[in-house]
Amino acid sequence: MERDLIIQNWREPVADGDFAEMGTAQRFSINVLRPVLIAQNELFLAVFRNYAVRHKSEFFEYTPEKKSQFISNAIQRDIKFRNVLKGIIIAGFTIAEYDEYLQDSSALNKRMMGLLTERLQSQLQLLVEKSSVNDSL
Repeated sequence: MERDLIIQNWREPVADGDFAEMGTAQRFSINVLRPVLIAQNELFLAVFRNYAVRHKSEFFEYTPEKKSQFISNAIQRDIKFRNVLKGIIIAGFTIAEYDEYLQDSSALNKRMMGLLTERLQSQLQLLVEKSSVNDSL
């Protein structure tokens, strides 16, 4: 269980709140998915940058609207890419959280991909080519 302690210490704690009124999936999103997405944010940005370079290098010249659509399409339609992203998220679960995830994985997969899509779309300014990031430092 050392792994579980490391994971729990690695993630930002969830704000206290009244979770009694929430459904299981919503509670899981707040307590598990959001903290994992926050903790792994830089990795998700790097993975997506690499995906964009390998699959559509013009991505970096797209308008913000077209970039948002590309992100959504990539996550929805590219099953291999979606599975990589899902693996990155699941790797941030404790064993108990993984067991809970398995109880309703289909709904939670949709929820996690939706949250990740929103997160990437809200950070378009950070999704620039690697050389552009280095040039601005």
